[in-house]
Amino acid sequence: MRYDYLIVGAGLFGAVFASRMKEAGKTCLCIDKREHIAGNIYTEKCNDINVHKYGAHIFHTSDKRAWDYINRYAEFNNYINSPVAFYKDEIYNLPFNMNTFAQMWGVKTPEEAKRKIAEQIAELNITEPANLEEQALSLVGTDVYEKLIKGYTQKQWGRECTELPSFIIRRLPLRFTYDNNYFNDRYQGIPIGGYTAVVERMLEGTEVLTGVSYKDYCEAGMGGNEFGKIIYTGTIDEYYDYCYGRLEYRSLRFETEVMEGVENYQGNAVINYTEADIPYTRVIEHKYFEFGKQKDTVVTREYPATWKPGDEPYYPINDDRNNELYKKYAELAGGEDKIIFGGRLGQYKYYDMDKTIIESLDLADRELGL
Repeated sequence: MRYDYLIVGAGLFGAVFASRMKEAGKTCLCIDKREHIAGNIYTEKCNDINVHKYGAHIFHTSDKRAWDYINRYAEFNNYINSPVAFYKDEIYNLPFNMNTFAQMWGVKTPEEAKRKIAEQIAELNITEPANLEEQALSLVGTDVYEKLIKGYTQKQWGRECTELPSFIIRRLPLRFTYDNNYFNDRYQGIPIGGYTAVVERMLEGTEVLTGVSYKDYCEAGMGGNEFGKIIYTGTIDEYYDYCYGRLEYRSLRFETEVMEGVENYQGNAVINYTEADIPYTRVIEHKYFEFGKQKDTVVTREYPATWKPGDEPYYPINDDRNNELYKKYAELAGGEDKIIFGGRLGQYKYYDMDKTIIESLDLADRELGL
């Protein structure tokens, strides 16, 4: 046996697992079908700017274990995510806070804002929300919903809000303070130098093959007794050749533009476009994640997209149908003794980066009998 583990996927989950196993004296081979490591957190240098190739990734957590772990491989800046929303000719701060309410209604105190929202909710008289629209209206009232939620959500899901189930929105955070910090987490920031360098450090000492899918690897006659176990972070239904059918996802499409000689395009790292008529959901100006002063800038427009086979699966659609389908695949996985499914695609569950780290560390500890 040449390796203790074959890790399918060189993203964050696989890299954390590889680093932990290397520390324990285990040997791993990590393969990835993409031509690069780091998965969806991959950053690429362009005009001296670290560009988030698969959408903005802002590390945030209240879990000290996750924070301490990633700080072994990165130095973080003090970036605070404070997005802005454009709706027609109006500009609003996010998340929904007193700045938002002051911009929307001219109110000055939390009491005034609460009263305004309560009045709108009372007028609607929604007792049992039947869909996402009614659920959102019953939580935040008409104005916040119409201007900041409705169009954005329809673009995200590719369906009218009245056609989406209410459980998608369990709650909508309303903050009655003048605070534009999007996250409540104690720890947050962007790794100085980009995420790719972080994953490179995690994978130091581990053999890595890029541009090689698991299918390619097996068809090349590898495998068998070459490794002890497989850590599989690809889509679980693909591994089982879609024997029960395909799981569904939402996907994304990105348009990136290099603007030479433009020092400042939009004045903020993240601007959301919440009206339905604008096809993209947000525009990212990458230099501001690291407080860049470059003479050029790079912006990315992010378009939600209907997923189809061959597209990158970003967000699992955890509705009743897909959850039941996943259970069937999970039952198959439960009968395996050599393969372990992990991460967002392997477990058909969306994970933030900190949760990905903890899930991977916990798996490694279980494998090591800790």
